[in-house]
Amino acid sequence: MTDQLTVIVLAAGGGTRMKSKTPKVLHRIAGRSMIEHVLVAVGALEPARVVTVVGHQRELVAPHVSEARPEAVLAVQDEQLGTGHAVRMALEALPDAPREGTVLVAYGDTPLLEGTTLVEFTASHRAAGAAVSILSGIVDDPFGYGRIVRDEAGVVQAIVEEKDASDAERAITEINSGILAFDAAFLLDAIGRIGNANAKGEYYLTDAIGLAREAGLTVAAHAVDDALQTEGANDRAQLADLGRELNRRIVTRWMREGVTVMDPATTWIDADVVLAPDVTILPGVQLLGATVVAEDAVVGPDTTLEDCEIGAGARVVRTHGQLAVIGAGATVGPFAYLRPGTLLGAKGKIGTFVETKNASIGDGAKVPHLSYVGDAEIGAGSNIGAGTIFANYDGVNKHRTVVGRQAKTGSNNTFVAPVVIGDGASTGGGTVVRRDVPAGALAVSTSPQRNLEGWVLSRRAGTAQAEAAAAAAGPAVADATGEQSENGPGLGDDRAERAES
Repeated sequence: MTDQLTVIVLAAGGGTRMKSKTPKVLHRIAGRSMIEHVLVAVGALEPARVVTVVGHQRELVAPHVSEARPEAVLAVQDEQLGTGHAVRMALEALPDAPREGTVLVAYGDTPLLEGTTLVEFTASHRAAGAAVSILSGIVDDPFGYGRIVRDEAGVVQAIVEEKDASDAERAITEINSGILAFDAAFLLDAIGRIGNANAKGEYYLTDAIGLAREAGLTVAAHAVDDALQTEGANDRAQLADLGRELNRRIVTRWMREGVTVMDPATTWIDADVVLAPDVTILPGVQLLGATVVAEDAVVGPDTTLEDCEIGAGARVVRTHGQLAVIGAGATVGPFAYLRPGTLLGAKGKIGTFVETKNASIGDGAKVPHLSYVGDAEIGAGSNIGAGTIFANYDGVNKHRTVVGRQAKTGSNNTFVAPVVIGDGASTGGGTVVRRDVPAGALAVSTSPQRNLEGWVLSRRAGTAQAEAAAAAAGPAVADATGEQSENGPGLGDDRAERAES
C-alpha cells in the first residue's frame, strides 16, 4: 500500500490458559496457525516492513513466522513486561526505526482478522491525521472490555476499563480491540515515555493515548461492526468457537461464489482450499490444506481430502485422501484410501476398499475392488482384478510394478515387484506374478484343479455338510467307508489318501 507502513505483530506471550506444549499463536484453525492468519491479513497492506515480537517458546514461533513471511524481522522480548515494552523491542530490532508514515500494531492471536479491515483502518487513520487511532468494535454485550469514550463531536477522549467505568460509560457498546495505528514520529517519542507505575509493573501501549491527549494531538477510532475479527483465543474453548465461526464464514463465502454445500453444519473447509463454481459438497466432508476442486465435481458424503486436486466432473465418495490428484470425470470410492503420490487419470476408477500409494493410474484405467496398489504404474485402459495386491516391499527396499496399456488382470493376483506386465497382457485368477509378462501374453501360476469326488461323504460323514452332499447326489451315493455301494462308485483308498495328504 505504501513504503511508509510498518506493521508490528505481538506474539511473545505464553498463553498459559491453553495448557499446551504448543505456543498459543501456533494453535491452528482452518488449516493455518493463528499467527499465520494474522500475517496473511497483514499482507493486504503491502507493508514496507513487518516485525514480529517473539518471546515465550521463540524457538518454535520464530521459524514458523519466518516460513509464513520470510521477510519479517524477528524481535525478541525475553521478559514479557507489557505491550509497550514489546513495541519498544520491535522498534529497537529495526536497523532504522520508522520516523515517518504509519506504524500498525496487531496481535498474533486474532485469527478472524481480515486484510480489508486493516486496509480500511489505516486509511481512516491517515485521513484523520491522528497521532493514535484505535480499531474499535461495536458489540451487543460490552461487558469486560474497555469502552471508547467520545465527546459530542465524536472525538475520542479516552479508553475506560470496565472496573473504572461509570454507569453511563458501561452502556457504551464501542469497545477497544487493542489494535492500534500510530503516527511513526509520535510513537518514537512516546514509547520511551510510557511508564510502568501500575499494579503489574508493566508498560502498557494504550498509555500512549493519554500522552497524545496531553499533547493536544488527535486520537481517532475506527469502528467495525464485525468485532469478532478482533477477538483473541486464550483457551481451547475460545479457539474452538473461533474455529467454528471462521469455518462458517468460509463455507458461506464459497456458497455465494457458486458452490453447493448440502449441509454447512457438517462441512469443514480450510482457508487455502480453492473451489470452482458448480462444485457440490455433500454432508460430512472435510477439505483441508491446499485442496483444489474443479467445476462439476461432487465430493462426499463422509470424505476427507487434504492437499488433493480433484478434476472437473470427478466423483469422490466416502474417501480419505492426502496429496492425491484425481483426473477429470474419474470416480473414487466408496471406502477408498488415497495415500500420497496417487495419480488417477481422466475417467479412471479407484473403487471400493482400495488403497493406493505412490501409484499412477492412467486414463480410463480401473482398480475396482478390494486391492492394494503401492509403488505402481498402471497404463491407460487397464483393469485390475478384485483382490489384487501389489507386493512392493521386500523387507528392506520398495520396488515398483508397471502394468501396460489395456491389460486385464485376474482376481486375487499378487504382483511381486519389481515386475512388468506388458501392454494388452492378461493374468489368470489367483496368479502370483514373479516374472515379467510379455505384451499380449496370458500369465498363470496355478496348477490344474482336481476334484476329489465323494471326499465329504468319506471324511465328513454324519455332518450337516455330508447330509447336504448326499441329498444333492440323490440315491446313488457312496457309503462312509469309501467302498462301492450298490447305488454308485465309492471313494477308493488311493484317492482318499491323496485327499488327506
